[in-house]
Amino acid sequence: MNRKLLIRDLTLRDGQQSLFATRMTQAQIDKVLPLYKEAGFYAMEVWGGAVPDSVMRYLNENPWTRLEKIKESMGGVSKLTALSRGRNLFGYNPYPDDVIDGFNRNAITSGIDIMRIFDALNDTVNVESTIKSVKSNGGIADCAVCYTVDPHFSTRNKIRNALQGKPINSRIFTDDYYVQKALQLQDMGADMITIKDMAGLIPPLRAGRLIRLLKKNLLVPIDFHTHATPGYGLASMLMAILNGVDVLDTNIMSFAGGPAASSFEIIQLFCNKLDIDTGVNLNAVVKIDAQLREIRHELAEYDSYKKFPIDFDITRDKLPKDIDNLFELAIAYAKSEKEDDLLNATQHIERYFNYPEPDEKVKDAEIPGGMYTNMLMQLKQLKLERLLPRTLELIPTVRMAAGCPPLVTPTSQIVGAQAVNCVIDEAKGQPIYTTKSIQFVNLVKGVYGKTPAPIDPDFRYLIAGVKEETPYDTRYYKRQENPVFYEYGDVKLASGEKEELLLELFPSVAADYLKREIEQNYLNEIHKIEEEKRRKFEAEKQAYERLSAEEKKERLLEGLYNYDWTTEEGDYLGHS
Repeated sequence: MNRKLLIRDLTLRDGQQSLFATRMTQAQIDKVLPLYKEAGFYAMEVWGGAVPDSVMRYLNENPWTRLEKIKESMGGVSKLTALSRGRNLFGYNPYPDDVIDGFNRNAITSGIDIMRIFDALNDTVNVESTIKSVKSNGGIADCAVCYTVDPHFSTRNKIRNALQGKPINSRIFTDDYYVQKALQLQDMGADMITIKDMAGLIPPLRAGRLIRLLKKNLLVPIDFHTHATPGYGLASMLMAILNGVDVLDTNIMSFAGGPAASSFEIIQLFCNKLDIDTGVNLNAVVKIDAQLREIRHELAEYDSYKKFPIDFDITRDKLPKDIDNLFELAIAYAKSEKEDDLLNATQHIERYFNYPEPDEKVKDAEIPGGMYTNMLMQLKQLKLERLLPRTLELIPTVRMAAGCPPLVTPTSQIVGAQAVNCVIDEAKGQPIYTTKSIQFVNLVKGVYGKTPAPIDPDFRYLIAGVKEETPYDTRYYKRQENPVFYEYGDVKLASGEKEELLLELFPSVAADYLKREIEQNYLNEIHKIEEEKRRKFEAEKQAYERLSAEEKKERLLEGLYNYDWTTEEGDYLGHS
């Protein structure tokens, strides 16, 4: 083989989160872990993101237990990876350094090898403490730069701004922007850099160019992460491979495509033709996919597509001649940078494997799929879905006014929700920004960090009542209460550092989960006591029945039994 390509499997975190609302149970996870151990992927993303919240909220499971069980099963064969939003971790406001360090220390102790660290604003200050914490606790710091596109303004908005003397600067997210961010992260101690394209918006030629530039300018390995939603994913992944990417993020076939990442099996077919070694045991992959296909049937109520890929055994099945030729053509188009032809070929390949068609609405709007559906849902609830086109038109205006944040959780939802508010204000004849969310106010104020573009002080004053950027001061951070439940034996809601961290990071969800655990443990203890009493009752009864009549009378008179066995039910006497 000419070269190696490392594969990070996303199936058990990003894959199930993108397609099935993070509903895989521990039992389902356990079914595939022995097979994953055989497969030998370089890394497996298994934790972070929505996993800790969802397993408590919907599955009544402990997130730390999930991670520890995966670590135990995998035995170090693949590096385990998780996702962290830097200083914000899983919330909006930044956390103090001791909470950040506690989270990273426990995550690494429980099994995480690589922590993928990103910030929704690409503000490197927001990830600095996490990088230090991860490395000091023996983990690998994978620092991600969030890919996004420049705002796309309608002709009407461009003319309006020009007439108002406010020409639009929509050249923010240049190639140099990404290279400089990556260099900053490398200088801060990043062990690897990821281009994280959470919305699948990076077209193939841009993907290839960015990977090429990063490989030229950086010393650390480069990982590429994208999604298939708008139809760029597979073509952009091929371009990343051809331009020297070190690590590629994929999903196993039955958990791939649509809003998830592209299929490992398809990438492997390309690698076979390019003489590239992924180091993955393909026999194990076939077995994993068969098991995941069964699990997907079990997750049917959360499966928005219900469109399964074809049943394909990469170790045995042959592609039809015309499809096999498409792989060859795609490689040729990629090498000659014929983007339209490349996209046509890769989308035809995905069509053959029965993956969902590209989402044209998301592609045209240039926003993440989740952001689009959330806005539509908001408007539908108000019976105002007719305002969606105007909402999409306003997004660039709202986004630019707020400093042009990347469209990634949570900023994508903040901008989307505010665009809906503005459209509703407009429909009521009120000035836009009459209605504003506290999250939008905090974004503009500077609470979440520094935005890619400067915010007009007058706009900040209009929204937040201050002209100067005002970062969040963690000195005002207030710890979550940890009450004592006297009725359950004087136990605290959170016991130990790991449970305390759950309470800090997921206050309401963790509080509900931990209380259910306390109640269940108390009931289990009561049941245990009752079982012991029943066992003792039966043992005494059996011993009593073996005695003679004289002995029975004598023992009862001497008070040696707790029960009067002369009665039908065995009345309790209270003797010890």
